[in-house]
This record gives sequence, C-alpha cells and structure tokens, in this order.
Amino acid sequence: MERDLISLQDFNRWEIEALLKRASQLKEELQRGHNKPTLAAKTLGLLFEKASTRTRVSFQVGMVQLGGSSLFLNASDLQLGRGEPISDTARVLSRYLDGVVLRTVSHQTILEFARYATIPVINGLSDLFHPCQILADLFTILEVKGTMCGIKVAYVGDGNNVANSWVEAATKFPFQLTLACPKGYGPDKEIMKAANELASIELTTDAEEAAADADVLYTDVWVSMGDEAQEQKRRRIFKRYQLNDKLLEVAKNDVLVLHCLPAHREEEITSKVLEGHFSIILNQAENRLHVQKAVLEALLG
Repeated sequence: MERDLISLQDFNRWEIEALLKRASQLKEELQRGHNKPTLAAKTLGLLFEKASTRTRVSFQVGMVQLGGSSLFLNASDLQLGRGEPISDTARVLSRYLDGVVLRTVSHQTILEFARYATIPVINGLSDLFHPCQILADLFTILEVKGTMCGIKVAYVGDGNNVANSWVEAATKFPFQLTLACPKGYGPDKEIMKAANELASIELTTDAEEAAADADVLYTDVWVSMGDEAQEQKRRRIFKRYQLNDKLLEVAKNDVLVLHCLPAHREEEITSKVLEGHFSIILNQAENRLHVQKAVLEALLG
C-alpha cells in the first residue's frame, strides 16, 4: 500500500525520529563520498504550480544521489493547464512514475491528487502546510541541541503554511511553541484547535513576549506567494514583527536563528541577524536535501 506525506499528521513521532536518524546517516555518507543507489531505477515527478529553489533542487539532487531520476513538470505545460481533471492526471502519472512531489496553490489540489494516485504523494508546499520544511527544521535543531525536549521555539510573523506545520510538529514532540502574529494573521484556527487538544501552544501578538527565553527564533516572509496584492498592507501590519537584535536580546544567550528562505532582508529579518553568529540558516537550507532523501527512501524504497 502506497503512503503519502501530505502533512506531519501522516507520521507519528517515532516514524519522524526514524526519518531524522536516517537523514543523519545519509548526510554522513554523502560527506564521506559513499552514496548508495537505494532508489536505482526509480523516477520521481515534480509537479509544481509555484516557483521554487530549495524544494526543486533538493528533491532533484536527492534522487540523483540515491541512484534514481526525476522529471520536472510545470503544471502549465501539462494538460492540467488545459482543463484535464486532476483525477485523470493522477491516475495516468501513477502508471509512469514511482512517486510525485506537488507544490500547489491550493491544498485541496494535493488532497484530490492523492485520492486518485496509486503512488506516494509528497507535499512540497501548499497554502496550508509545508511538512518537508519543518522536518528539515527539526533535524537542524537536533543537530545543534541534541533534543527537542524542553526547547522553546518562538515563531514570529505570518501564521502561514510554515506556521501551521510548526503547530503540527508541536503535537509530535515535547517542545514549547509560541507564535507571535498580528491579530487576524495567526495560524489556521482549525489546526490550532486540534493541536491544542494534544499540546500547549501559545499565540500572542507581542513579538518580544514570544522571543523571551527562546532557544530558537524562527521567521518567514511577510508576503507569501499569492499574497502579492496585499504587499503594502502587510508590510505596515508586520513591521513590529521583524527578527532583529531587539528580539535576540530577550532570547537565550545561545539562541538559534532560522528562516526557511527566501528572505527579504530588512523586512522580516535584518541582514545582521541573518548573517550573524546565531544564524544556522544555511545549514537549515542544506538539510532539506538530507531529510528529503530520507523521505524518498521511506516512501519510494
């Protein structure tokens, strides 16, 4: 039976820990130059409606390093762009491919595709979730801290797909999650309601309150793809939610700074903080490769 990664709810804590352990092994093997072709003769399709740098490159390079291959499929170049039903596309591609990564405007597109596909479907980003990013984030924090137990993660900014996936992660691991978002821009209410039945998650409108004694400071862009029409309005609303020296001062002395990139410097994060001593953002970006290779092995292997 094929298995999907649509959100973090598709894996329990122990399965996630196994994925992250395997990612560590794969990272070490790559550093030693010992790639093993565990996905030889496997082909991954990347069906993208949105632009991408890290997601596209890391999945394509990951498949090469695992001995397989990939096809980049721009949605506008397929018959989907001419009105072919998602159900037909999913069933046909299932006859050609061993798995597919979808990066879509609407989360419903991924759900419908997965309903009809007979191959593993991986969410490479939707308007609701970004599970691959948060798996890489957890891995990056664990590399430095060694544990998630008792860690305080402060997310500052827009309650977008990344924030929603952080909320789901907080139901899997015993860390403290505090989100600081402007009123009306918090995470999805239904996701928060379900998560609060399993974990204690704080939501505030005060960025400094969220950052106080934080082990991890995390932010994302204020204007996600699809929100461009609200750009000026969002810049005004979010200007008090910049990750800057002021937030570093109230966090712990060994705080880690993360950003899933791309970053708009001097907006949601200052260049000084992004390039500073506490930033592990480039490690975070690199780790997308290793974690996604572990995901690919688990689902396509």
